[in-house]
Amino acid sequence: MGKFKIPSVPPTINKTVRFPTDVVEQVEKAIQGKDCTFSAFVIAAVRMALENIDEK
Repeated sequence: MGKFKIPSVPPTINKTVRFPTDVVEQVEKAIQGKDCTFSAFVIAAVRMALENIDEK
């Protein structure tokens, strides 16, 4: 069994982003009852969008 390694938190930057109300409502509905935060959802969506840009 390996040694336990304390995980490090990746560096982050605060950014203010304005979302249309309908988008916020759709995201909140999508994550309702799930173990996911609004920020985690947005980060995953942006990463997927960036991957799709690279594929084209």
